[in-house]
Amino acid sequence: MSVRTIGVVMNGVTGRMGYRQHLVRSVLAINEQGGVTLSDGDRVQLRPVLVGRNADKLADIANKHGISDFTTDLDAALADGDNLIYFDAQVTSARVKAVLKAIEAGKHVYAEKPTAESVQEAVALAEAATAKGVKNGVVQDKLFLPGLLKLKRLIDGGFFGRILSVRGEFGYWVFEGDWQEAQRPSWNYRAQDGGGIVLDMFPHWHYVLENLFGQVRSVYAKAVTHIPSRVDERGRTYEADADDAAYGIFELEGDVIAQINSSWTVRVNRDELVEFQVDGTHGSAVAGLRNCRFQHRAATPKPVWNPDLPATARFREDWQEVPDNAEFDNGFKVQWTEFVRHVLEDAPFPYDFAAGARGVQLAELGLRSNAEGRRIEVPQL
Repeated sequence: MSVRTIGVVMNGVTGRMGYRQHLVRSVLAINEQGGVTLSDGDRVQLRPVLVGRNADKLADIANKHGISDFTTDLDAALADGDNLIYFDAQVTSARVKAVLKAIEAGKHVYAEKPTAESVQEAVALAEAATAKGVKNGVVQDKLFLPGLLKLKRLIDGGFFGRILSVRGEFGYWVFEGDWQEAQRPSWNYRAQDGGGIVLDMFPHWHYVLENLFGQVRSVYAKAVTHIPSRVDERGRTYEADADDAAYGIFELEGDVIAQINSSWTVRVNRDELVEFQVDGTHGSAVAGLRNCRFQHRAATPKPVWNPDLPATARFREDWQEVPDNAEFDNGFKVQWTEFVRHVLEDAPFPYDFAAGARGVQLAELGLRSNAEGRRIEVPQL
């Protein structure tokens, strides 16, 4: 067994997601466990090269974690032949330009979603990566959540019979930033900066629906800006003109109907911040971030509607928990491991820029549906 080290240029690690999930809980965590193990038993350590616009913030992160390489010069980082992978977690509006630079430099590219603000740009990235012959991937972390892995186990085992419908509820109350600090950055609520919950979440819903239930055939969406004014990180009031809630209906292949509500203006009255209920002819299940409950048709109660009497049934008590039956690692870390294996030994990795483009397409068509007030068919890319 041998150990080698490869450089990974990480652009955008001063942001919440880039720092917590990708640097600390993925790349550094992989190194702490000895690196990525390849099929021949060799191990690969990842040497992060931090890139960003703020040298002081980069230095603070580097010092905290003992990282020697950081720079504000992306071109210099890409010019280093020891750096094989470029990762992008910047704001969406800055992503395309930087990713194209990395592709041109011959780097294998892994990026947060959405890969671009428009489907035209997202497709251009996929085509550029293919033309250059570099490996490419997009983060699709929710597929690796324990709750959804358990749900997939039910699907693969034929538990549902014929799947009829999917209902998703996602969101929480993001404070306006005046009397309590907001949990999300202010650019999320400015359209000119690539904000909006449709562009943020519809790419997520696309890969969840596509990988678990089937291709999306049409979309009808209503996007709303419920809170028109917020306060940013510097205490300044600004116009929040990007959508902060979206209500979507998606028709899938096989006549499956999916309804998903996405909102940063909803107070949580469910067990987890995201939940999906799947109903089929033979059974139903409700999956969240970590847990998944199910009810088989043989154990389904027979409610009778009678508004004149108080309900005595405890419906939640009629559901069972899907057991873990496995060890679940951090989903971002798992996908990082798979991408490194994809780069170094061509291991399978279906979550490429083409898949990312399909997610951006659904967001773009969702916004178009909202603007035109009608159902929009989703052409195949």
